[in-house]
Amino acid sequence: MAEQTRRLILGGATTGVVARCRDFTRLALADWGWPGGPEAVEDVLLLVSEVVTNACLHAGGPRELVLRHGAGGLRVELSDDSPELPHRRPPGNRALPGGHGLIVVERLARSWGAEPFAGGRPGKTVWLEIASDGTRG
Repeated sequence: MAEQTRRLILGGATTGVVARCRDFTRLALADWGWPGGPEAVEDVLLLVSEVVTNACLHAGGPRELVLRHGAGGLRVELSDDSPELPHRRPPGNRALPGGHGLIVVERLARSWGAEPFAGGRPGKTVWLEIASDGTRG
């Protein structure tokens, strides 16, 4: 299978961007016939929601969402203008909202990471990979 790529330019927006990215991803997964049924699709949408929300809260808003679908599964890439790499927040009150996004990403994604932009440009790309069969390994 040849890799298929979809790009959504966001330009640093924060208002309505999570829903826009979820809708964009949902349509791509439907076009690609993402396996595993509705629960598998919801897992991918939750992962997209988490990384987009983090970009809105901590990085001034995402610049671009890229989805790459190939034989091994799906790679989600989200770029923003902040040079700060994602990191877990110290444990706090579990009853309060926030601070759990990267835990969700670690549990649902096969792998994830962040890479600073090349050439000294400020910003980074946060990426995650999801196996098309729903496994983490």
